[in-house]
Amino acid sequence: MTRDYNGIAATKGLAVTLDGVSFSYGEASFRFDVEFAAGRITAIMGPSGSGKSTLLNLVAGFESPNAGKVLIGGIDVDNAPPSARPVSMVFQENNLFAHLSVEGNVGLGRSPSLKLTADDHRAVAEALGRVGLAGKEKRQRVALARVLIRDRPVLLLDEPFASLGPALREDMLDLVAGIHAERQMTVLFVTHQPQDARGIGQQIAFVDEGRVAATGSAADFFDGAGPEAFRRYIGDRGGSVAG
Repeated sequence: MTRDYNGIAATKGLAVTLDGVSFSYGEASFRFDVEFAAGRITAIMGPSGSGKSTLLNLVAGFESPNAGKVLIGGIDVDNAPPSARPVSMVFQENNLFAHLSVEGNVGLGRSPSLKLTADDHRAVAEALGRVGLAGKEKRQRVALARVLIRDRPVLLLDEPFASLGPALREDMLDLVAGIHAERQMTVLFVTHQPQDARGIGQQIAFVDEGRVAATGSAADFFDGAGPEAFRRYIGDRGGSVAG
């Protein structure tokens, strides 16, 4: 099924471009010139405070550029509010509502007023089943179920699994990879974990001092072809990272 998001028609992932985008708050300033390929999983890495979350917020529409353009599928979305952009975002805190049930939280992805049709209820049940929620209230799985029901071509993940233990984090990353294989959406995920980026990342964008300093394939970055600043960041002194 093809959906239309304010003139953007898509069945799968869309390219995301930040064209000369500048943004500042306080003494911090950022400038982004980068294109993320459609249908790929890109790990966004870099030191704390370098601008990774700011980049995602600009794509999602939670921040507005001082100059430049944000394009999704080649369409300038700067005047579109977050709700109208072809984007789903999962935050570190997963943005769930404690007063709603699991089904209610997921249903928000289909209807903010929770006026759900029979088809909506079936879609909620299917999404919950896909992410493995059988009555277990796991916040990350609920957030990903909401992503499924929204069915948007771009998925932004801002370290949503950072607080999880290794085994559960690996399960959630496998789930993201599985959803990507099914939907072929464009995925941008912020992480400080090299093993996570290498595990499911196809591309790497290294953010440093408010800029996207380098981009390339994950294989090249982790086999020693990434910039020296990236190797220092991940603590690699030997030129490559073991899998």
